[in-house]
Amino acid sequence: MNSKQENILRESIRHAIKTVKGKRRTEEKKLRTVIREFLDLEMKTLNEGGTPDNDPAPHRSTGINVLEDLLKKIVPVLEDDYKLLTTNDEQRRSFRAHIVNAVIGSLTPVEANNDAPDINEDIDEEVSIDVGEDENDKFIDIRTDAEKSAEEPEDDEPVNSFGIDGEDETGRNMAYASYKKIESSVVDAYDLLSNSEDQEIFYEYLIANLKLYFDKFEGELSTSPEEPTNQAYDSASQGADAGGSEEEVIDFQI
Repeated sequence: MNSKQENILRESIRHAIKTVKGKRRTEEKKLRTVIREFLDLEMKTLNEGGTPDNDPAPHRSTGINVLEDLLKKIVPVLEDDYKLLTTNDEQRRSFRAHIVNAVIGSLTPVEANNDAPDINEDIDEEVSIDVGEDENDKFIDIRTDAEKSAEEPEDDEPVNSFGIDGEDETGRNMAYASYKKIESSVVDAYDLLSNSEDQEIFYEYLIANLKLYFDKFEGELSTSPEEPTNQAYDSASQGADAGGSEEEVIDFQI
């Protein structure tokens, strides 16, 4: 191999390295821009004007303040469990779908209960009680709720009712176990709010943030960027595949 060929190969390698670094800087710049725009939008929508300090004031919305506190509790739990699913994408997509669906399922009854009209007016109604001759009709059950629950037949596989048809079962099982850890926190946080505007913004931003965090987790798992190449390598690899001479592999130090 003469010096001209060596210089060409050196230049190709330098160009490939420069391309990789440039691409990485470009992607990081785009990511910073997106994050900055998202934060600016939230600050503009939810915060009062003023200069931020070391102890920033809470948001104007109580719903956002409660949600922020909730996310600090549940996001680390979801992240740890989500990142255990590394066999394939279907498992993680299933986990994500089941968690979001479970949150919606937990909060929908609470919303319906909060929207129900209050009945404060007196009801003057004659109530007649027909006591039959059956002794069982007179029985008064004095068991506690815990005792009643202990005697009720348990569902052998409650995870089945948690599942979504067609979704990966491993992702479902992991999501079921994960959601059991955070369900009470989600419902309790929402139940703190009685203002309809706070409830609405809490609900909408919770679902949106869960999806955004799952996107973030997935991006952090994608640690295998596409390997760059150049013409010199492509030509050499094609020659090797076609049964070319081993002399095409050059051994030298840069």
